[in-house]
Amino acid sequence: MRIDLNSDLGESFGSYKIGMDDAIIRLVSSVNIACGWHAGDANVMADTVKKAIESNVGIGCHPGFPDLMGFGRRVMAVSPKELKNYVKYQIGALNAFVTSEGGRLQHVKPHGAMYNMAAKDKAMADAIAEAIYEVDPSLILMGLSGSQLLESGKAMGLKTASEVFADRAYQRDGSLVPRSQEGAVIHDKEQAVSQVVQMIKDGTVTAITGETIAIEAESICVHGDNEKALEFVELIHRRLEAEKIEIGALK
Repeated sequence: MRIDLNSDLGESFGSYKIGMDDAIIRLVSSVNIACGWHAGDANVMADTVKKAIESNVGIGCHPGFPDLMGFGRRVMAVSPKELKNYVKYQIGALNAFVTSEGGRLQHVKPHGAMYNMAAKDKAMADAIAEAIYEVDPSLILMGLSGSQLLESGKAMGLKTASEVFADRAYQRDGSLVPRSQEGAVIHDKEQAVSQVVQMIKDGTVTAITGETIAIEAESICVHGDNEKALEFVELIHRRLEAEKIEIGALK
């Protein structure tokens, strides 16, 4: 068995440091790099890309809404045309740093509210898929398992990657529990690891309401801004090795 292990990195900006990028990047197989809109800036992007290439991990563009104060997690009313251009803009920005370092962009994974909205909204999902396809149809679209975003990507002819979360709770419909709700973020490392193994080996996850639901795991995410991120990644890494599950970037 083989699985991609990813984390959202490059979310520091200016004088503000967020996450534990230097430690986490050594333990994952893919990274999603912020592009300066919800987090990150030009200097952080350049530095994170360089570290990703040195660490030989898959590099993903992590486009978000222009919402630095809200970390891209606030819902925004934008038209499909606007959204499409937002995504193109951020792919182009990150790709400039990637190609200048001799690397190759592997995938695109929307961030925060954009990700969750496109998981259900077909017009938004189509706009994101179109943006990626028009920039580079070889890019992989990463999205929530069972989501509209993946369906739109497949319909557009893109290769897709079904993502699951180690540190987030699920609702009975397969969507993530809103962060405003208690229990949405998993802080217990044993619970996170058990959830990961269940999702990979059984193809299921236990919803916050207790039901067991089907899920497809091609890439596992641990949020870089979770205060337990490094502990989670280290423990998941060890457990996957013990379970004889190979960790490798998307193909």
